[in-house]
Amino acid sequence: MSYRQGRFWQPDVTVATVVFRDGRLLVVEEEVGGRRVLNQPAGHLEPDEAIVDAAIRETLEETGWTVRLTAFVGAYQWQAPETGRSYLRLAFTAEPVAHDPERPLDAGIVQAHWLTPSELRAREAEHRSPLVWRVVQDALDGRRLPLESVAAL
Repeated sequence: MSYRQGRFWQPDVTVATVVFRDGRLLVVEEEVGGRRVLNQPAGHLEPDEAIVDAAIRETLEETGWTVRLTAFVGAYQWQAPETGRSYLRLAFTAEPVAHDPERPLDAGIVQAHWLTPSELRAREAEHRSPLVWRVVQDALDGRRLPLESVAAL
C-alpha cells in the first residue's frame, strides 16, 4: 500500500463512455469550479456497484441516454495538477439505445451535445481534463477490449 502525508492514498475511480452515433460523440457540458467544461459522460464508481453498471448509470444520469456498452477501451491514470487528486478512469465505448428528453440531468450538467471528433478536438481548451481527448483518440484508433476484460466478482 502507498502511504502519503500520514494517510493511505486512494485514487478516485471513475467510469466514462465514448458513445458514437452517426459519426458524432455524445459529450456533456458541465459546470465545474466556476467554469464550463466538456467531458464524456463520466462519474464515480459507487460502493457495491459493478463497473459496467456504473458506466451505464452515469451516462443515463448525465445525458438522458440509455446505452449499450460495446467494448472496454482501457484504464487511464491522471493526477489533477490544481488539486493533486489522482483519478483512475475506466473507459468504454457504447451505442445509444433510447433517449428520455424529460429526464432531469445530474447537478452541474448544463446539457449534452453530439459533436464530431474534429469539433471536440477543436475545443480542447474546454476539456475537463486531458483524459477526455486521450480516451476518444484511443477509441477512434480502434482500441477495443472485450467487456469481459472488466469483471465484478
